[in-house]
Amino acid sequence: MKFSEQDMEVSPTELMNILNKIISKHQGLTTDGFSIESCRSMVAVMDSDSTGKLGFHEFKYLWNNIKRWQGIYQSHDADGSGVICAKELPHAFKAAGFPLNQDLYKMIIRRYSDERGNMDFDNFIGCLVRLDAMCRAFKTLDKDNSGSIELDVKEWLQLMMYS
Repeated sequence: MKFSEQDMEVSPTELMNILNKIISKHQGLTTDGFSIESCRSMVAVMDSDSTGKLGFHEFKYLWNNIKRWQGIYQSHDADGSGVICAKELPHAFKAAGFPLNQDLYKMIIRRYSDERGNMDFDNFIGCLVRLDAMCRAFKTLDKDNSGSIELDVKEWLQLMMYS
């Protein structure tokens, strides 16, 4: 892991290079690689200080999650196909700390899986990064721990457009 020499922060391009270099060394992970767009998305949802880059603590949090989720991905690929199929997905997401309902699984499969319902590694990570960030944002906004929040349209757009 090497941070940018100049600012000790990781840009989306640097994140893409780091992740693709690391996953190229791992067998059993089906992936077409992390795209610049998926890395921009990960940086956006992890970038708590809105610099457009990940600082040390943001990157460390992301990196630790990716390592943990990689283990979950590999252990829940029951058939050894290198992908998580729609049937394996609920158990994998539950193991990652996201016990979702059936409607959310269907939506996630439509968004992050191929036409056969298989989710490769980079899409699995991208989806979990977003889920984690959205859950943390919700908890921050749910000040009274009621399970609901109220946003105006400007707040909603700010939350959704940079995620």
